[in-house]
Amino acid sequence: MASWNSFELEVVYEALGWFAFVSWSISFYPQVILNFRRRSVVGLNFDFVVLNLTKHSTYLIYNASLYFSSAIQKQYFDKYGYGEMIPVAANDVAFSIHAVLLTAITLFQIAIYERGSQKVSKVSIGIVSVAWLIAAVCFFIALSNHSWLWLISIFNTIQVTMTVIKYIPQAVMNFLRKSTDGFSIGNILLDLSGGVANYGQMVVQSIDQNSWVNFYGNIGKVLLSLVSVFFDIIFIIQHYILYAGNKSSKSDTTTEHEDQIREHLVRPSDQSPPENA
Repeated sequence: MASWNSFELEVVYEALGWFAFVSWSISFYPQVILNFRRRSVVGLNFDFVVLNLTKHSTYLIYNASLYFSSAIQKQYFDKYGYGEMIPVAANDVAFSIHAVLLTAITLFQIAIYERGSQKVSKVSIGIVSVAWLIAAVCFFIALSNHSWLWLISIFNTIQVTMTVIKYIPQAVMNFLRKSTDGFSIGNILLDLSGGVANYGQMVVQSIDQNSWVNFYGNIGKVLLSLVSVFFDIIFIIQHYILYAGNKSSKSDTTTEHEDQIREHLVRPSDQSPPENA
């Protein structure tokens, strides 16, 4: 296993990693605090939260497995070379654990606070079910020949897919409501900071090792940062430019855009299905 060539770059690497951890970890609290103060989760898209739990759970499995398992590390070195460094840091594992816990707390808030007619869409439930079914099938495939590195790469792929999908319902919901009321922009600003720092951490490691293997050796971490930054910018534009100061009433949320929302792949969760005649 390779070691650091520059002490200064190692310090920068650790600083960026833990800055990303702090930013991403704190980013969960503005929404949790907002829900608590309002005693309501109206405006928060439930699909976003459900997809987010699967995303962070699979990312935790990937990070913890590669960081702690010597067997998986050996398979990684066999594939990418023993002169490379493991592309998962302690801050990655710590963040994943924290993210799963805070997302679970948000789900608990959804269960106990006022939510109007909002509910988790069947499409999101289907996506999550398919994701875990694929993971289960791949587990039994890997079990026969101990292809653990391949297995955790599947979990990494799932987390990237969930990262892309999870933002869409909230972005569409904001667009149709023409408001970000009820959705905390604080977590987005912190998420953006963490994404930039996470990407910078990988760049520093590559510069020190004079190798870019850690990018394609952990493509999930790269895509996580890029996708997060992309959608964070969309949310920032929605909040501060497009819908600045707009408030959306429950009646607007539940009736005016009902037909439009159902046309989207993942229906924003504050819409209720039409009643049968």
